Amino acid sequence: MADITASTIRRFIQDQVLNHQIKPRTIQRRISCLKSFSTYCVKENYIHLDFMAGIIAPKGDHKLPHYMKLAELQQFIRYLQKDRHPFALRNEALFKLLATTGMRRAEIIDLNWEQIDLVANTVLIHGKGKKERLLPLHPMVIPVLKEYQRNLPKDKRYPSEPVFWSRLKKELNPRSVHFLFKELLTKAGLPAHRFSLHHLRHTFATILLQQNDKVDLRTLQELLGHSSLATTSVYTHIDLEQKKKAIESFLVKDKE
Repeated sequence: MADITASTIRRFIQDQVLNHQIKPRTIQRRISCLKSFSTYCVKENYIHLDFMAGIIAPKGDHKLPHYMKLAELQQFIRYLQKDRHPFALRNEALFKLLATTGMRRAEIIDLNWEQIDLVANTVLIHGKGKKERLLPLHPMVIPVLKEYQRNLPKDKRYPSEPVFWSRLKKELNPRSVHFLFKELLTKAGLPAHRFSLHHLRHTFATILLQQNDKVDLRTLQELLGHSSLATTSVYTHIDLEQKKKAIESFLVKDKE
């Protein structure tokens, strides 16, 4: 036990990464366990020096957001528009609103008619931590919402009433919306196993930045309702093509 030193631990970490391809998160857990063990051994006088002193865990491997490509989103929307299911209008309004606002699942489930202004064409979203954000409605969503509202029973159109209802005339729940999304993806000919409902939020953010070079991260932060810009910065990966074009343009000018 006394022969174990910080150098031994560093060689162990190096072996795990290079020879066994262990991921950073797994290394973090193993280092945490070793630190607890080393502290215990010092406390119980099994060893005199903490062999984990100075050992710093590697940073975690941040996964990039998974999202639908523009063509896949368009394919999904085309299916919603041509579907003739009895609840097709509700589904079209629900998922078009999600896809064009980046709303969270909980935010759209809790959405009431008083939050939607079909005169000013805005939606007031109650986000996390009781934070509110006012977003413009996409032109594609406005006529669908109006038609959907007209077709609802009168008692379901009151300002305090939820916008979206289940088949049993009850409020939607997160699980049912998730399964509905998967079902509609399959019917649209898309691989449902690749996407979760939250991926619509990632898709909104990604495509918005890809298609509009005037949208910066600060604007996207406000649209998504992130409390920290660091959270929004995960979407900077999608600027790769734009960065590539900028670099190529720079090199061309440099040669002139």
